[in-house]
Amino acid sequence: MKIIFAGTPEFAACALAALLKTEHEIVAVYTQPDRKAGRGQKLTASAVKQLALEHDLPVYQPLHFKSSTEEGLAAQQQLKDLNADVMVVAAYGLILPQVVLDTPKYGCLNIHGSLLPRWRGAAPIQRAIATGDAETGVTIMKMAAGLDTGDMMYKTYCPIEATDTSASLHDKLALQGAEAIVAVLHSEQTLQQYLAEREVQDEAFTVYAHKLSKAEAQIDWSQDAISIDRNIRAFNPWPVAFIPLDEQNNLRVWNSVLSNETTEKTQVGEIIAIDKHGVHVACANHTVIILTTLQWPGGKPLNAIQILQTQKLNIGQIL
Repeated sequence: MKIIFAGTPEFAACALAALLKTEHEIVAVYTQPDRKAGRGQKLTASAVKQLALEHDLPVYQPLHFKSSTEEGLAAQQQLKDLNADVMVVAAYGLILPQVVLDTPKYGCLNIHGSLLPRWRGAAPIQRAIATGDAETGVTIMKMAAGLDTGDMMYKTYCPIEATDTSASLHDKLALQGAEAIVAVLHSEQTLQQYLAEREVQDEAFTVYAHKLSKAEAQIDWSQDAISIDRNIRAFNPWPVAFIPLDEQNNLRVWNSVLSNETTEKTQVGEIIAIDKHGVHVACANHTVIILTTLQWPGGKPLNAIQILQTQKLNIGQIL
């Protein structure tokens, strides 16, 4: 089949790499315009664009597909001229109007990192960890005009481990997403079968995964240790959980583990021990969390032994 691929970050690049190993023809790749990144703020191509260029694939980077502008109409026509059988979309970052969704012969398929209709939206992996979901997965859906509202065609399942961060879960789901889209597109007949058997999402079970903000990554010691640990893992690698040191500087918290200890006569946020395991901090409901990887402003992330050696924190200190 002739496939258009649209995606931007590593999650999408994993799927593109898998499709490149099939006998399908990738007729074009769509991705977000190059963005400034790193300390030098150099224009950097997306992970998908880099992979596409390595395989000499045509790359398109329109700003939008809006029918209200000449640029949008030109982008629509350009896509139509590709005469594709199907368009695969994964974390592309652009809203596709109905005219685009209807352009390929079999429409547009989306690789979404959750078990829809739970966690529609921008941050499904992070929200699943933060909420304490036992499992997540990938849904392949036939795209509709709404936000992740399309009919479901194929699902994979992935347990969320107690040690999973958004980074580790992202990598697992990226692989699952790649395998899932290859399975759905095994042949034109396979695709037709999955389209014929697709399932409408039950709106009663819809939960939205709202975009992450830096502010919500501040640790709230009035929560119990389980909730704080989930948030630390959910916000790794971005925006990274933090403890304010002063008005300008934050202590970043990369990793933590739960403690079996309980506390009685301590304030929440109070350091009750610092040892080779990490920094033990009192949380709500007499629970304790151990912070195992910390990063001071201008420094590198430090493990528990390095934290102990810095002597920057003290027992009895309120964070």
